[in-house]
Amino acid sequence: MKKSFFINGGAGRVLCSIPGLEYYKENVDSDVIIVAEAWQELFLVSPKLRHNVWPLNSKGLWDKLKDTEIVSPEPYRFNAYFNQRANLIQAFDMLVNDLSDVPETKNFSLEINKVDQVYGHNLVSQVKEKSKKDKVVVFQPLGSGAKREGDFLIDSSGRSFELRDIHRIVEELNKHYAVILMSNIDIPTPKQMGAVVPNGANLLQWMGVVNAADYFIGCDSMGQHYANALNKPATVVIGATYPENISYPANKDFTIIDVGKSKRQYVPFRVTQDMAIERDSEDLMIFDDKIFDKIIKSVTDKLGKPTTEKKSVPKLGQNVPNMFSQNNAQAVPFGQKKKTS
Repeated sequence: MKKSFFINGGAGRVLCSIPGLEYYKENVDSDVIIVAEAWQELFLVSPKLRHNVWPLNSKGLWDKLKDTEIVSPEPYRFNAYFNQRANLIQAFDMLVNDLSDVPETKNFSLEINKVDQVYGHNLVSQVKEKSKKDKVVVFQPLGSGAKREGDFLIDSSGRSFELRDIHRIVEELNKHYAVILMSNIDIPTPKQMGAVVPNGANLLQWMGVVNAADYFIGCDSMGQHYANALNKPATVVIGATYPENISYPANKDFTIIDVGKSKRQYVPFRVTQDMAIERDSEDLMIFDDKIFDKIIKSVTDKLGKPTTEKKSVPKLGQNVPNMFSQNNAQAVPFGQKKKTS
C-alpha cells in the first residue's frame, strides 16, 4: 500500500525530515503525499518535494489520503535517537525509509529563491556598509522554548543563552565584526546593544541572511541547521540536549561547545514528562569565563581580526534605518521607501 507522511513539530525538525523524504520520493514513490502540519514554507526550498507537500487544511486532501497508509514519523520516540546513535536527519531517514542500520547523514539540497537571496544579500551588505566592518556574524541566542518575562529571559528547557551572555557576546564580537541578532523576541537591555535586529524577518528570509553572512553562532535552534545545510562556519553552544542528536559534530566547519556534557540527562520529550530531569536541565546553558573565551576564540580563529579597527556598528536607537530597528513596528521591504505622515 502507498504511504503518506505527516510531518509536525518545530522548524528544525521539519527541515531535518527533508533529506529522508527526498530519498523516498526518488527511490520508492514519486507521487508520495507529504502533509505539513507545520512550517509548510520550509518544503519550498526542496525542488524535489515542493510539489508533493500539502497543508493540513487543503480541500480534497482526504480523497488523496484515504487509500494510503498514514505514517507520522516521530524521531523522539525512536530508540536510535534517544540513545544518541542517530541525529534528527538520520532518525527521520530510518523511519521514513524503513532502515534498520543507521545511515550516513544525508545532505540537504536547499534552493533559496531569488527574493530571499536578495533580502539576505542586501541586509548583510547594508550592515557592513553602515558599521564599516568587513565581516558579519549572525547570532541566534534563543531556542524555541525561550520567553521574555519583564526584564528577564527564561528558557526552562536549558537550550538558550543566558541574558548576561547574550550581552557580553554581542559586545565582544562587536569589537571586530558587525552582528545581526536572529531573534523574534526583544532582548531586555539596560543599554543600547551593538547588534542589528531585522524586524519581522520570516524563516525563509533568515535562510537568505545566514547564506549571505560570514559566520553563525547559535544554540539548539533553527539557525544551526541552516548553517550546516548552507556550508557556513558556525559555533554551536549546547546545554540540555545532545550534540549527537541535534547538531553536526562531523561537520569540520562547526565548533560545538558542549556546556552541559558533564551534568546532562536525556530529557524524554514526546515520550514521558519527567519534571525532575527538566528541572535539573534548566541551568545547563550557564557557563563561566573560560567557555565565553572559547566561544569568542572560535569566531576569531575562523574570521581573523581586522588589522585596523573601524567605526562600530550603529547602536539600536542611534541612526539605525527603520528596517533594522528593534523598536520599529514594521520592517521596510527592500526597494521601498517608508511612508511618512
